[in-house]
Amino acid sequence: MRQVRFTLHISADEVLRYYRGSAAMVAVTATDGTRLRFPAGSLRRFVTREGIHGQFLIRFDENNRLVEIKRVGG
Repeated sequence: MRQVRFTLHISADEVLRYYRGSAAMVAVTATDGTRLRFPAGSLRRFVTREGIHGQFLIRFDENNRLVEIKRVGG
């Protein structure tokens, strides 16, 4: 299973764009330089009043389908 780390800082105002549907995908650059795109809905459980902030680990299966995202640091 492939896994990649990334850091994310999304303000509360920008998170609202995802909830309202004006942005469906999140694009990030992982710590190894890999560019990733994944559904914004997969980050819902990490939303706080300040937005979404922290270091995350994303895992993909052998077909490059999202398996899991978890927070690994602040």
